[in-house]
Amino acid sequence: MALQCGIVGLPNVGKSTIFNALTELSIPAENYPFCTIEPNLGIVNLPDNRLNRLAEIYQPEKITPATVEFLDIAGLVRGASKGEGKGNQFLGNIRQVSAILHVVRCFEDDGIIHVDGSVDPVRDADTIETELLFADLETLEKRHRKTEKLARSGDRHMQMELEILNRLVDHCSNGHRARTFQATKEELAVINTLHLLTQKPILYIANVDENEIMNTERNKLVQSLFDYAEKEGNSAIRICGKLEQEIAIIDSEEKELFLSEYNLSEPGLHKVIHAGFDLLGLETYFTGGPKEVRAWTIKKGSSAPKAAGEIHTDFQRGFIKAEIFSFNQLDQYGSESALSDKGLIRQEGKEYIVQDGDCIFFKFNV
Repeated sequence: MALQCGIVGLPNVGKSTIFNALTELSIPAENYPFCTIEPNLGIVNLPDNRLNRLAEIYQPEKITPATVEFLDIAGLVRGASKGEGKGNQFLGNIRQVSAILHVVRCFEDDGIIHVDGSVDPVRDADTIETELLFADLETLEKRHRKTEKLARSGDRHMQMELEILNRLVDHCSNGHRARTFQATKEELAVINTLHLLTQKPILYIANVDENEIMNTERNKLVQSLFDYAEKEGNSAIRICGKLEQEIAIIDSEEKELFLSEYNLSEPGLHKVIHAGFDLLGLETYFTGGPKEVRAWTIKKGSSAPKAAGEIHTDFQRGFIKAEIFSFNQLDQYGSESALSDKGLIRQEGKEYIVQDGDCIFFKFNV
């Protein structure tokens, strides 16, 4: 699925360091603004222990995990909406993604330049949010002028759109993000055509140092960002980008020792990957057999035929029914035959909404 999380932030906050760790690619992360000019795309496997258990049961030739796409976007600066620091190009890159991971520096280091001269997570987060909002206001004003002319002709659809735009322009002009605008399903369909930057879901990533990541309690810098995220209706997580990059390049045995040394149960990037997956509104279902065990990525709320279409369009076009059981049931009883004996394999039709963790066998006829 072509759904991507864009990694954004001010210059020198650790975006490319985190991207490097996510993808284990050698993307430059030097200590100066605009090192990253063209966006870099990384496709990352979704960590999922359920696949390991399915592999034990089916003993397949191949295991294929779900993936998440991350786009590393160059650092934004104050004035980006007016073209400062290649702002128009960077904002255009953000417009392409479905969700935003906003990396915010939450550590002091005299050796790393801060574009604004000091570390202030809330100010930095608000700088980016404000630039996105300014860009949205420009988009809204252009659309408003065009719609206003068309509405004068008496076109009811244009008149309805103009009424929505009037309210939305007023909402955003008062400093509110588009994602907090109250709209009906019909109104939301109109708003979605605008591709507004502040309508996209955001996860704030507090990039901390090695000392902070070992503490169970957040320091003042980190807590201020978490409070800001909550106020904006978003969420935040805490990771140490520098540490994650080291973890990403060492082998499995050393990794376990490294994690225990820092009192971590798993790499912090697993949180980032799962959070990005959730932010995109995705979930997984499984197919299994001796040839392959595979996790398929679908939007939450997808019907069985829509899920079948992820495998092949013929599956969706000729959908008859789906045989379904849950991963948890298979994990408990250990085989499909045991589930069949207990009557736990269900037959579902076109109206069935696939649930995360469903194991499915599709029947179709074309």
